[in-house]
Amino acid sequence: MNKTLTVLKNEIVTLLSRPSFWLTTFGLPIVAALVFGVIGRLNRNTVAAETFSQVFLGPQETRPEGYVDESGLIRQIPESVPPGAFLPFPDEEAARRALEAGEIAAYYVVPADYIKRGEIRSIRPDFNPLAGDRADAGLFGWVIRVNLAEGDAVLANLADGPLEVEEISLAPAPAPDADNPMTMWVPYTVTLLYYMLIIGSASLLLSGISKEKENRIMEVLLTSVTPRQLLTGKIIGLGAVGLLQTLLWGGTTYVLLNLSGRTFNLPSEIRLPPDFLAWGLVFFLLGYAVYAALMAGLGALAPNLREASQVTFVILLPLIVPLFFSNTVFAEAPHGALATGLSLFPLSAPVAMMARLSLGGVAWWQPPLAALLLAATAVLIVRAVAGMFRAQTLLSGQPVKVKTYLRALMGKM
Repeated sequence: MNKTLTVLKNEIVTLLSRPSFWLTTFGLPIVAALVFGVIGRLNRNTVAAETFSQVFLGPQETRPEGYVDESGLIRQIPESVPPGAFLPFPDEEAARRALEAGEIAAYYVVPADYIKRGEIRSIRPDFNPLAGDRADAGLFGWVIRVNLAEGDAVLANLADGPLEVEEISLAPAPAPDADNPMTMWVPYTVTLLYYMLIIGSASLLLSGISKEKENRIMEVLLTSVTPRQLLTGKIIGLGAVGLLQTLLWGGTTYVLLNLSGRTFNLPSEIRLPPDFLAWGLVFFLLGYAVYAALMAGLGALAPNLREASQVTFVILLPLIVPLFFSNTVFAEAPHGALATGLSLFPLSAPVAMMARLSLGGVAWWQPPLAALLLAATAVLIVRAVAGMFRAQTLLSGQPVKVKTYLRALMGKM
């Protein structure tokens, strides 16, 4: 037991001493938080949004835009709007003539029944996909809101919605809107995140064992510890560090996606459920146990890292498959037969179940069942790999192939 703890501590200290580990662990959450913060700030500041557009989208149209106010609503142009940005026209015919003459870039029509219907027409001579399909999303929308607030810019800014809303729903969670493009990105982001977490931690085990064999450090280690103590210490040590990354990355993802409704105007159903983080820890630990053991077995057989890389893809294939379906199956039919099957199959469950949980609506019994099947698989694989961790295997230098690896995993070597 003491020797296992020694191996465990050595793995943790070695990994934590690498600057690249800290850069990856804290760098990605910090960058993500900064991006969300900047975009959220821009969404609340029209002038800043225009500046952002100028810098990152290149020079924009400098001609003014016109407007025809049939409702009599617009009585002033806010001070925050650049002078001459909007020119008034008495009727639509005059505005159209100015547009055709190139005097204005576009014009808006505020109908007489705007207060009742809330609709504004935007007319421009070209197709501009960046303009969006919401008339209140740009600078002219700000003009409308300020006038609705009778010139009070602070009140107009709050017209976008309250700063914080506590949602208490008595109804079942609504199904995600498959037509919304953001519905596609939520499962993809979660799938990719857990794939990176599990494979990143498991690959460290393969890399460490392969390098120790190449450098002949393995011969020295086996004079002090048994192969099983070496395997146990390495798996637990790297798993503890991977758990730290999971807590940080998973927590950041949970917070940012739940705040993204105010940043990206996401529909209310695109929110991570409260138990997402708890299940995330469970499926990371079990998924890591399975793939770390598989990687360890591969490292035990392969004479070097180059030989091991030839078999790695076959091992990771079940975990890669959900990535191909994250933008289709999981976004369009997260509770269909294929998505459910992938989330219950032990080798794909760590990422597939998390993708489904990110969209909500998963039957209460499915996550526990998937976790139980995954735990049983982890026990079987760890026991099989423990049998491969023999001094004879660790010190051998025979080339490894998929067939050789599978035979060894089944105890036929």
